[in-house]
Amino acid sequence: MSGARGEGAHAVLMKASRAGETAMSWLPVFRRATGTVIDRSLVGRVARSRREGPGGRHRRSSRAGESGAGHGPREQTSRIRPVRAGHIRDPSGPSTTEWHMTKRMHVALAASLATSLVLGLGACSTGNDSGGETSDDGRGPGATGVIGGTPKKGGTLTVLSNQDFSHLDPARNWVMPNMDFGVRLLYRTLTTFRAAPGAEGSEIVPDLATDLGRPSEGGKVWTFTLKKGLKYEDGSPVKAQDIKYNVERSFSPDLTGGPDYAQQYLADTEGYQGPLKGKHLKSIEVPDDHTLVFHLKRPVAEFSYTVTLPTFSPVPESREKGVQYDLRPFSSGPYKIARYDRGKQMVLVRNKHWDPDTDSVRKAYPDKIVVKMGFKGGQIDDRIIASQGADASAVEWADMQPASVSKVLSNKETKKRLTAELTGCTDMLHLNTSRAPFDDPKVREAMQYAVDKDGQMTANGGPALNEVATAYLPPSLTGGNKSDVLRVEPGGDPAKAKKLLAEAGKPKGFKTTLTVSTGDKSRAEALQESLSRSGIEVKIQAVDPSVYYDTIGDTKNAPDMAISGWCPDYPSGSTFLPFIFDGRTIKEKGNQGNYAQFRDEEVMKRMDEIADMGDPTKANKAWIELDAQIMAKSPSVPLLWERKPLLAGSNIAGAFGHPMWTGQFDYAVIGLKNPDKSQG
Repeated sequence: MSGARGEGAHAVLMKASRAGETAMSWLPVFRRATGTVIDRSLVGRVARSRREGPGGRHRRSSRAGESGAGHGPREQTSRIRPVRAGHIRDPSGPSTTEWHMTKRMHVALAASLATSLVLGLGACSTGNDSGGETSDDGRGPGATGVIGGTPKKGGTLTVLSNQDFSHLDPARNWVMPNMDFGVRLLYRTLTTFRAAPGAEGSEIVPDLATDLGRPSEGGKVWTFTLKKGLKYEDGSPVKAQDIKYNVERSFSPDLTGGPDYAQQYLADTEGYQGPLKGKHLKSIEVPDDHTLVFHLKRPVAEFSYTVTLPTFSPVPESREKGVQYDLRPFSSGPYKIARYDRGKQMVLVRNKHWDPDTDSVRKAYPDKIVVKMGFKGGQIDDRIIASQGADASAVEWADMQPASVSKVLSNKETKKRLTAELTGCTDMLHLNTSRAPFDDPKVREAMQYAVDKDGQMTANGGPALNEVATAYLPPSLTGGNKSDVLRVEPGGDPAKAKKLLAEAGKPKGFKTTLTVSTGDKSRAEALQESLSRSGIEVKIQAVDPSVYYDTIGDTKNAPDMAISGWCPDYPSGSTFLPFIFDGRTIKEKGNQGNYAQFRDEEVMKRMDEIADMGDPTKANKAWIELDAQIMAKSPSVPLLWERKPLLAGSNIAGAFGHPMWTGQFDYAVIGLKNPDKSQG
């Protein structure tokens, strides 16, 4: 059966890429803050999502093949919709029609990719976070390795994109690859992830701060000291007050879309709506220009990870422009914006005041970075496969189309330029529980059986790039275990769905509406067809990817159903379930994550209990158990767990899919083999 086929293909992929690697670097932080000894076997591998595309805290862009100027997604959705991690998945992805492939092509693609991974076809090289010495190790796409070896300084890196940025304001940036782009190139955070492939990339290191933070009072208070010599693009110093100010502005009701960690963790924030009226948070102390003290509601052993998010980057109050700050963030990173034509192009040039001696992560190899936007269909894939002119020095923004992946794997030269990192995200169909018919748990349960997940996998690239999801938490957060409490066949069970609908008083089914990004239309059509077998008539509303998350995040006008992905910001269930199923996170505007508008007192109480657990091992087990409890209430239908296929031009070096950026290229260390051959 197709479900078994998909599982087998993906099992081969997972075994071949980073098998057994576990992101455990956060455990010392837990130990230091709580004094707890942790059983590593229960923690699971790192998974990060892109809240890219229309979805995720964030992912976590729109589908490849669909243009999208203007604002929108917060989560990331490369091939699908945005993802969030806490972030959302990018709503962009391959074109709507190109995801349909024959079973023969699916099997061939799965076999080809699996063979490349296992046998190591295609040369890649290993590397460290500094982008230093590399050596060929013969690993193939998706393996832990670096494309093209060590870059040389200079030249112009080109990024080909199907859409504009959703948000670059650090208070609003919570979708991949926007977040990756922002925190690696334009602004720095208190801590950040190593620029390295595989498990090493899940480790955090100091960025603006001198260390990973100093917890006290059992983890309820965290103190950070800024490095000396930090400067903005105009040469003025970065001050601790600027970081406090950006955290405060993230509370503004006008600046929607960003991470909610500050709202969840900081003490005494009830009713706070930002600093624009002169009000400031007492829970963030700034005793001097180089010191920040955060006072939390409860102990948070993971806070060193929390401050990797763009909310914890600096914005001087003198540069405040409200919603217009999205257009021109003030740089504390290695590059600054020289030109930005919405929907067309962004040009970055070096920030001459950035001091590499203060930054162990960003190597800033290119002299200039040009992002070209608005490409359609398979244009991006075809151009980078051909690698002519400036395209030889280009990388792609959104996922490759499945047909293009198959084409790349059949060519020895292009195969060396492909990466296919696991995203660590879960793709979901959210059911609006605030109104009929999805306010009825019996109807929602019927939806679990009515959805054909095999059909979703086929429409999204097949078993080589996807695995049927049977739970909300991705395997990366459950130690590789795949919970399946409902035991639904991958192809669905229309008879069971009809029986449940009859019990709910809907023996003839019902009519409903599904809102998707234009890049997801083929998947929407597959859902429409599969639900019709259970008597459910679906009308599809396709929305431009640049405004997708704003559309489904408007709770007063929210759709009946919507698709988005969610990715953890770091390896903990606390960055996943609370953001998509805690009713207290629902906002009237800019709602993100809880698109099902699910509010359950029992679930929220249990979330608070888990958050208060001092033992991370016990908490991890509790999150897995809570996942099963929420599945039984069915506010959303988990659809897929995915891989992110990306291609680099023939002159690209230092490229790899970063495990904490949902498999997105890490812009901190990417560059060119021969800068003199670049154009632009």
